[in-house]
Amino acid sequence: MASAEVEERQLLKAMTWWDGFVVALANPAFLIAALGASIGVLGTTGAFVLWTISVCIGALQNNVYAEMATMFPQKAGGISLYAHEAWRKYFSFVGPVATFGYWFAWSSVLAISGYIIGTLAQAEWFSDTTFTQDVGNFQWSLPVYIGIGCILVVWLFNIFGVRPAVWVGYVTGAMLLLPAAVLMFLPYITGDWSSDNMQWEIGAGGGLGLAMTWLYFMGWSSYGFETVAAFAPEYHSPETDTPRALRSSAAFSVLVYALLPLGLGGTLGTKTVADDATAIAFYKTAFDKIVGNALGEVMIVFLIAGLLLSMNTATMDGSRALYGISHDGMTTKWLGRLNRYNVPAIAMTLDAVLNLWLISYFGYPLDILAAGNLGYMLAHVFALSGFLLLRKDRPNWPRPIKLAAAWMPIAALLAAVNLAFIVVGGFIYSGGFLGIDTAYGYGWDKTRIGLIVLAVGLLLYIYRHVVEDRTPLRLREKTPTMPEEAAPTVAPTPAGT
Repeated sequence: MASAEVEERQLLKAMTWWDGFVVALANPAFLIAALGASIGVLGTTGAFVLWTISVCIGALQNNVYAEMATMFPQKAGGISLYAHEAWRKYFSFVGPVATFGYWFAWSSVLAISGYIIGTLAQAEWFSDTTFTQDVGNFQWSLPVYIGIGCILVVWLFNIFGVRPAVWVGYVTGAMLLLPAAVLMFLPYITGDWSSDNMQWEIGAGGGLGLAMTWLYFMGWSSYGFETVAAFAPEYHSPETDTPRALRSSAAFSVLVYALLPLGLGGTLGTKTVADDATAIAFYKTAFDKIVGNALGEVMIVFLIAGLLLSMNTATMDGSRALYGISHDGMTTKWLGRLNRYNVPAIAMTLDAVLNLWLISYFGYPLDILAAGNLGYMLAHVFALSGFLLLRKDRPNWPRPIKLAAAWMPIAALLAAVNLAFIVVGGFIYSGGFLGIDTAYGYGWDKTRIGLIVLAVGLLLYIYRHVVEDRTPLRLREKTPTMPEEAAPTVAPTPAGT
């Protein structure tokens, strides 16, 4: 007699909205990754203004996603899964593009933050250790080795379940708040902040094209607090916990993304930051100036802890994204499996392996960011436009939170603005696109890698349908107008625990 093996493991309901908020405390660490490069190009005032604009866009988007999250409380993987649900009625290929692009961008945080940790550690404690080894296209240095160690440590914590990962978030999140507060508030008390250090370089550097290119890059960081939606099935009460986590994390991030560039910029000035070849080590200079060398060393330790939090968050989000993609039939079933601790360990391991390649191949954090940003920004365009489609196609679908009608044109405007950022920053001014020499970005080759990632996502989608499911590809899918009875998502407690 033939028998079918049923996967009984489910994501555990082990999180509160506060846990989600703590996970989102990683966002200031994402700002740390790109702040130095942005100040070097835009000036301290220009960076402050654009980071504030970008994070406010992210906060508006988060409110839109709060409604969508309550519509699909059982979907792991966040906004890209909402985009798929909305678009599959019209064009099923949108789903794999949005979800795979979203996953790759979140996954690459491991390599970016790992390299930054290595650079900070080298600047603070190993400044005389400057060796580099090039093996083909791979670059090996002390920051790379330290970053690899961090990737492996974070992977190890996460494969043993969601609670160890969340507790790592609590400890490192608390540690990150102190150096962030030092940079945001203390310079005004110590007298280290000066308006003379605030310079506007956008007009001289390229004007509107330059600003839009950097708003394209900034979205990778300043939209990132939408991550809390990825854990919807793991909240005790998804319909209430998810929107609370989304909105609280947005409010916190707006505060940090506005005040941290302002405080740091007014302390150091454009030239000091721009002269730092690593675009990272200037944080040591800032802490030493504000609190002195001894406390500055402590601040670096706490900042490294915050960067570990960003890696922890990326591992949690990226693995849930792959898990959700698989369960929605958009990539191989292999990635939709949970280990005995009820977490997607196979997806986490894929994340770790990918990032070991990224950190050793690219090295410079902004190069890695640029490679993953295309898919991430497209996921937002599809999710925001998907909000409009869901309002039209599923008017009677249960919405525990339903936004006012005014949010429909707001969502449409946000989708259009993000699409404009992609066209300008990802293509026209990336450098080398269609022979255009003007380059405000970091190279057409990075955008090309982003396109290759999206193509891989489509190929895996085709493989899932044709090979694994043995079903025909359909450009359009039938969608329900009302939800089916949801299956329970709480895994049975193992015997003896």
